[in-house]
Amino acid sequence: MITTFKTIAGIILLGGMLSLTACNSGKPDAADTGGAAAQASELPASAQPEGSPAPAAGTEPAEAGGAAATAAPDAGGSAAAASPAAAEPGTAAGNSAAATPQELSKQLKELLQLAKQGKVPGVEYAAHSGLIDDVEAAWGEPDTKESAGKGIYSTYAGKHVVFGFNKGSQIFDVRSSAADLQKLTLKQIEEVLGKPDATSVNGSDDIYIYQAGKQYQLKFIIPDSTGTVDHISVFSEQDSINNMAG
Repeated sequence: MITTFKTIAGIILLGGMLSLTACNSGKPDAADTGGAAAQASELPASAQPEGSPAPAAGTEPAEAGGAAATAAPDAGGSAAAASPAAAEPGTAAGNSAAATPQELSKQLKELLQLAKQGKVPGVEYAAHSGLIDDVEAAWGEPDTKESAGKGIYSTYAGKHVVFGFNKGSQIFDVRSSAADLQKLTLKQIEEVLGKPDATSVNGSDDIYIYQAGKQYQLKFIIPDSTGTVDHISVFSEQDSINNMAG
């Protein structure tokens, strides 16, 4: 009876030990658990957004960074495109301002005063009193020299000046096509100098003539195609006669 009881107790004890061993083999190793926790803690915070599972290391962070890098230039480009003035500073400021009425008045009155001396702005050689020989001695040979109308005309293109002279070398016409003159319109001229004393037409050019003293005429030549001055002329009619004619 005692032997039978010991046998049963041994069987029960062995069964318990086998059951305990099976339970222990199903639990993870403490070192493995620590390793998994360490790997999770190494992921950057940006790769672990709220409400979504943690991504695999080395995937989403790189894609997020790539998206950010792509978006940044686009944003900068949009800002530049929306602000052309900022991209090209000073564009409007580079445009020259139009002359004021006071400046135009001064310019035109000076033209008339110089014309009374036979001169145009910036040129010392005058109609009636000047000789083409003196011009050529100082300025050299003209770019072109040709007969036209009542005399011979020498063109100095680089100076925007043309001299008309007779066969006695006396200058009777001084013309200027300076850039500031070519901005003038008939309306601006008439507002300062009044209506012209005479008008004429030469082809498609309208000529507006103002008497500048007894000796000279101040002429504004305005092509129909532009509506602005092409050149001015200070003209001494009496000297345009061929003084060397036999």
